[in-house]
Amino acid sequence: MTYRPTVRGRRLARELRRLREEQGLTLQEVSDRLDWSRATISRLETSQTRPRPGDIADILDLYGVPSPERDALITLARQAGQRGWWTAYADVFTGSYVALEDEASLIRTWDPQLVHGLLQTEDYSRAVITAGRMLPNEEDVERRIAARKIRQGLLKRPEAPHVHVIFDEAVLRRKIGGHAVMSAQLESLAAMAERPNVTVQVLPFSTDAHAGLDGRFTILSYPNPADPDIAYVEGTMGDVYLESAEEIAKHGVRFERIEAAALSPEESAHLIAEAARSNP
Repeated sequence: MTYRPTVRGRRLARELRRLREEQGLTLQEVSDRLDWSRATISRLETSQTRPRPGDIADILDLYGVPSPERDALITLARQAGQRGWWTAYADVFTGSYVALEDEASLIRTWDPQLVHGLLQTEDYSRAVITAGRMLPNEEDVERRIAARKIRQGLLKRPEAPHVHVIFDEAVLRRKIGGHAVMSAQLESLAAMAERPNVTVQVLPFSTDAHAGLDGRFTILSYPNPADPDIAYVEGTMGDVYLESAEEIAKHGVRFERIEAAALSPEESAHLIAEAARSNP
């Protein structure tokens, strides 16, 4: 089964690389001393393989890392190696996004075409998945819907993340699934926007050129300062995860500019309610 790195897994990988560089060792030197392949060390430092606590202990011993830091990193390896609920849907979630979203404390997202997956109704999801994924049979569609419903449980947790979504007014006007499905989606969206941990804004048609023209993206932020933000860009040809400080800063500014151009949450709520009423 393909390993989907969690936030803890990525944190561990960064620490392993930092410790090696502090010792002035190359990947080849570490592999020679541990009698492992160079590729094994590289995959551990880039979160491409599931970390085993015993292997991490061997690496830390080589680097001379004392306790309590040693114990903390081995514990981190155990946590990073735990399988989340999404592993049962490895055929649905082909990337790392859901594992990273699951630990976020703040989710900021811009989408010019669709209601965010965390806020979709079942019927709206079915229409989107059926039209966009071109799946071979009904069972595949229903499996994706089941996975999405479990994913949406994130918003019902005691310590649920804050979700700030901005989408284009076109999302309100395109009748995905037909009048009844879209009306129910808009009513659900209006109700979700009243939650204290959900902010919804709409970028109106009256806005001309804006910072979101390059397409949708999501920025994930975490409660632990050791975990940097991640910008996620989804496309039909694959997913891109941006973690450099420069790229994150650019996307942060981009989101702020879209936010400034969009209607306020209150104005957006009125527009959503109006769209729901005009879509019987």
